[in-house]
Amino acid sequence: MILKDFSLVLASGSRYRQELLGRLGVPFQAWSPDIDERAGEGEAPRDTAVRLARVKAEAGAARFPGAWIIGSDQVAELDARPIGKPGHRDAAREQLRSMRGRTVRFHTAVALLEAKSGHLRQALSTTEVDFRALDDAEIERYLDREPAFDCAGSAKSEALGIALLSRLAGDDPTALVGLPLIALSAMLRDAGLEVP
Repeated sequence: MILKDFSLVLASGSRYRQELLGRLGVPFQAWSPDIDERAGEGEAPRDTAVRLARVKAEAGAARFPGAWIIGSDQVAELDARPIGKPGHRDAAREQLRSMRGRTVRFHTAVALLEAKSGHLRQALSTTEVDFRALDDAEIERYLDREPAFDCAGSAKSEALGIALLSRLAGDDPTALVGLPLIALSAMLRDAGLEVP
């Protein structure tokens, strides 16, 4: 059941997050905030994800003052350093080479902000991903078939990228794709929605 006058906005231009939120069957609109997504000086990757999820939700609250706003962000981490979206094949190749045989942590934060009251709910889900000891030929074949240039870490676990991995460990499988639906469902229920 949707509460009367309940308006939900996903403050994200990510098609992956939009597809994930669509799974819950809750009406929403997507809006892409224009914010600086760079990490702060000395900021840990997990803290960057939490801060950016909140900042996105706050930007949405300013634009949609009567709505509930969902903000989310994901930062991948290797050796305590963030790994961003590669943007092109050469960068994706280098990312995959640097991660082969290693464990990468994907920190995915979600925030739900009621614009009227300013009440904020937040959660963080971290997924540990072990990459296989990929050889160069495997990396090139993967990039030929799935150019994941818009994904942190250059691998889509929900698609062919799963073949690059040897292990996943986390509390929410959707977090790795970009939106932790277990935590978000709990937040929405706490806000008064029946999910499911």
